[in-house]
Amino acid sequence: MLKKIILIFFFLFILIKPLYASIEDKIIKNLIKTDNLTFNFKQTINEKTEEGKCIIEYPKKIFCLYNNYNKKIMVSNGRSLAIKNQVSNQYYLYPLKKTPLELILDKNFLINQIKESQGRTVNNKYINFTIIKNNNKINIFFDKKTLDLIGWQTEDIYQNLVITYIYKIQYNQKINKNLFKLPEMN
Repeated sequence: MLKKIILIFFFLFILIKPLYASIEDKIIKNLIKTDNLTFNFKQTINEKTEEGKCIIEYPKKIFCLYNNYNKKIMVSNGRSLAIKNQVSNQYYLYPLKKTPLELILDKNFLINQIKESQGRTVNNKYINFTIIKNNNKINIFFDKKTLDLIGWQTEDIYQNLVITYIYKIQYNQKINKNLFKLPEMN
């Protein structure tokens, strides 16, 4: 009789376990469904905070308009990253692969990294995954309740700590593909 009870519990466990997907599996499902994100952001670099709005289109495209005096824009077309100060017309161009954004903007890379690692809970509010690749250490954060991507922490090309918090997130919006064209150099 005891063997039958143990067998019944064993089979119930096997049948019920797939119904309770792990947090990592749920985050991966959300990422798979996401083609683009539109959001507001707050970014801190060495105690200096900037705010603005961004659009990410997977794979590897981003357009950000900073809400500051310089009206800075940041654009990636998937290969290059341009940062332009629209007031002074200063223009910086970087190969995307030399920045941590190349990894953050690669949805398939993120999915694979999440599959291979264990997330950790931070302050019982966030799920954090630490990714180390190509001399980049990236901490990606998801909201524990909604499982939405809420930000990341990296170092920029000058080894400054960069913390990006995103909010007012909208998924799979209709977006203008021309946003991801690099700005003209003057």
